[in-house]
Amino acid sequence: MASVHESLYFNPMMTNGVVHANVFGIKDWVTPYKIAVLVLLNEMSRTGEGAVSLLERRRLNQLLLPLLQGPDITLSKLYRLIEESCPQLANSVQIRIKLMAEGELKDMEQFFDDLSDSFSGTEPEVHKTSVVGLFLRHMILAYSKLSFSQVFKLYTALQQYFQNGEKKTVEDADMELTGRDEGERKMEKEELDVSVREEEVSCSGPLSQKQAEFFLSQQASLLKNDETKALTPASLQKELNNLLKFNPDFAEAHYLSYLNNLRVQDVFSSTHSLLHYFDRLILTGAESKSNGEEGYGRSLRYAALNLAALHCRFGHYQQAELALQEAIRIAQESNDHVCLQHCLSWLYVLGQKRSDSYVLLEHSVKKAVHFGLPRAFAGKTANKLMDALKDSDLLHWKHSLSELIDISIAQKTAIWRLYGRSTMALQQAQMLLSMNSLEAVNAGVQQNNTESFAVALCHLAELHAEQGCFAAASEVLKHLKERFPPNSQHAQLWMLCDQKIQFDRAMNDGKYHLADSLVTGITALNGIEGVYSVLLSVAELYWRSSSPTIALPMLLQALALSKEYRLQYLASETVLNLAFAQLILGIPEQALSLLHMAIEPILADGAILDKGRAMFLVAKCQVASAASYDQPKKAEALEAAIENLNEAKNYFAKVDCKERIRDVLYFQARLYHSLGKTQERNRCAMLFRQLHQELPAHGVPLINHL
Repeated sequence: MASVHESLYFNPMMTNGVVHANVFGIKDWVTPYKIAVLVLLNEMSRTGEGAVSLLERRRLNQLLLPLLQGPDITLSKLYRLIEESCPQLANSVQIRIKLMAEGELKDMEQFFDDLSDSFSGTEPEVHKTSVVGLFLRHMILAYSKLSFSQVFKLYTALQQYFQNGEKKTVEDADMELTGRDEGERKMEKEELDVSVREEEVSCSGPLSQKQAEFFLSQQASLLKNDETKALTPASLQKELNNLLKFNPDFAEAHYLSYLNNLRVQDVFSSTHSLLHYFDRLILTGAESKSNGEEGYGRSLRYAALNLAALHCRFGHYQQAELALQEAIRIAQESNDHVCLQHCLSWLYVLGQKRSDSYVLLEHSVKKAVHFGLPRAFAGKTANKLMDALKDSDLLHWKHSLSELIDISIAQKTAIWRLYGRSTMALQQAQMLLSMNSLEAVNAGVQQNNTESFAVALCHLAELHAEQGCFAAASEVLKHLKERFPPNSQHAQLWMLCDQKIQFDRAMNDGKYHLADSLVTGITALNGIEGVYSVLLSVAELYWRSSSPTIALPMLLQALALSKEYRLQYLASETVLNLAFAQLILGIPEQALSLLHMAIEPILADGAILDKGRAMFLVAKCQVASAASYDQPKKAEALEAAIENLNEAKNYFAKVDCKERIRDVLYFQARLYHSLGKTQERNRCAMLFRQLHQELPAHGVPLINHL
């Protein structure tokens, strides 16, 4: 089929076997598949309104556009599509094609002669300027330009096309005569095999300009919105290579090849395709037509900027910096401030390890303010930042920019988590997931497989895991894996989320060897992800080494930074650590007063583990403060501490943190012993012993463990 298909195009596109680059100068040409579509259109015009129901007519009209714009498909697939819409018309189309293919060449000639009658009369069956009318006129014109030898080859290809379709139809009929169960299994396998063969032959010859543009736009839309429905990387690259074989200067095909190679992290091929895209864009003059004299320079500077972003994505920072310098030089010559702002942002990304990175950041923030772009890390309060985002959202909703709306909601989810407001973050994530897309995407795709959707789902999984709902988090991750397979471009998001949740669970269970192995996977996905506040970690190191006084300056510095950037949750956690340091220093009364400042945000928006740590620390401070009380007041304080320990134990149980449950049981057993409650003491001691045998001892005194 491929050889016959390609032989139809030797005259207009090839000279002495050489393919001309301007293959898309020809808008359309006749193929056996398009003859079958013409037969369908002719039968639809001949069929009276009463013969076809309104519902069937509507289905046929919906079917026409993908048939006219899409690539060629097999005859058996075409029959199935028509039969699903109107079985009666499918039978008529099959008879007409059979009579033409089994007849003579003059039958095909007569068919094209009769097509012109569709435009005749005072009330023609088809309007010349309609989609169907333009398709008919293109086919009639293309057929009239064929030589006799080309007409003969076209008729031979039509006969072959019909015979292949009949053969497939007979195979399907024979399959139905076998047993029902066996037949169903064979049907599934056969349908899978047919779909593979259709992909192999659908683009075996050169596509017309409209078909190529439709194919590229459809695949680009699927890669952006629903990658699972796009062709696999290997199949898509095969189709693109075949398309570029007939038109090497097709810039859009090179760009789609660049996107496709990014899916599989192929740095060489993606760089190659990106450079070819901008080369062809400049050579064809596409940019100059839309942007005048500025088009050429604009392509050059944005080509360098895209190349810098590509190298940065793959970690080639030296090459990225060279490309960025080139983009800056051209942008300065053209006085393009927008491009320079993009370059400045990427310059900061590349220079984060340099000593002057903070200067670049400040300059970038000033430029962002000049262009009206607020930054969350500039230390703005939540209400001011949300007001700025609200102003941009008004423009997004006004112009129905659904993609930007999705991105804005995903940003709000991340910002609320940054500020430590888990409830608001949960609300924003659920709003994005429940919101229907405003943009009608090709092939009925809804915008639910974008990066924003993946980010919202990852936040949702982490929020559920923080609250101890690990089953719900697993369901969310399962859904993420189905939506974004491992070979998709956004799969890294859920992989990192999954690793972080597993790491937290391993730490809660005291399985440090398992947590250590997970660190390697987290580092491979993101080198800086999952790192706790450095100052808090250093402070913890000091009090574990019995040097709490040295930890205090670190904690005060962390508290100042948290308050400067309005990071409420981190500030509360720092106060929690300050209270613990004061407890170690022997001033539990001041530690309790500090806890009253920090515990409310933690109990309102904190993770379950942090809530348990806070209540455990309150109980420790209550016990330490009760040392100087008289006996009745001391017993009352110890009873209150036991209640807080029960609450802490319930929190730890929700996240299955057995190590901390063991510490709580030890503490409760000591308190019950002090109160003379032997039965409760023995019960706690027994539970402690069971967990102590199951878990390894950490070797750190209980009082030094927060």
